[in-house]
Amino acid sequence: MLVKIKTGANLSGAEQEFVECLRSYPTTGVALLDAAVGDHGARRVDAVILTPRGITAADVKGFRRRQSGILSIPGGGPWTISAEPAEFDEEISGDPVDHLEHSVHAVKTTLERALIDPGHICGVAVLVPFRGVAVRPARTNLRPGMDVLVANARDAAELRIYLDGFSAGPRSWTADRVAAACDALGAEKPSRAELLADGFDAVQPEAPTPSARDLRQHVIPAPLPPSRRQTTTGWAIFAVALLGMVVVLIVIASSLAHDSAQPAREPETTTSVTPSPPPYRPIECWPFQTKC
Repeated sequence: MLVKIKTGANLSGAEQEFVECLRSYPTTGVALLDAAVGDHGARRVDAVILTPRGITAADVKGFRRRQSGILSIPGGGPWTISAEPAEFDEEISGDPVDHLEHSVHAVKTTLERALIDPGHICGVAVLVPFRGVAVRPARTNLRPGMDVLVANARDAAELRIYLDGFSAGPRSWTADRVAAACDALGAEKPSRAELLADGFDAVQPEAPTPSARDLRQHVIPAPLPPSRRQTTTGWAIFAVALLGMVVVLIVIASSLAHDSAQPAREPETTTSVTPSPPPYRPIECWPFQTKC
């Protein structure tokens, strides 16, 4: 990766460590240290990294002393390491996340004023602890498109992973676009030959079109004609189904004919009269009289 440091820039120890990490990383990209962005270049951004697929703005933070432990980033509150306030080498007024977001916005605005479409710009806060000090987790998501990661010259794995995957867009940043962006950001500009040698494209590559072979692979083949055995089986099933339908129709017709041949029975009438009960007659009863 190409690293360009602005003339007269005064880099801190953490920023020098960050530069060492970038220079040891064999990937296509250019890092602009101490970029002047915003109104009349009033805002200083620690680093702006351009790759063929996108841009990210980086805030580099070192430490005043050897702090190790678990990194905690509460929303809107101070960052802590193992429940102790993180003592950065530079004082930051307000929330560090808001500071990073303002840097991203300043880079985007500066490029748009130069009539350069920046697309989506990411942001990353890079914490550079003293060598031999472990701060975990090594990477945390702050907001959509913004991360914080821990890296130094001896342990730059998370930084490399981030630079490989922070932008998944097409290779739209050619050597000429990168050179124009460097001019707009007021940074040391690499030459076009340096950018081409580093791996930037001279012209934007066209979107790949499907080849004839790929199209053939997606064509649905026509169904094969049925075999003789399949044809015979199909006709047999059809004949059995047709025969079953005929049998059912014959049974239904026979039932209807049998029911219509039998005469309807007339309801039976009777002339018998139900006898009426005999009239009631009181019986006089005496003591010890039977049937009383």
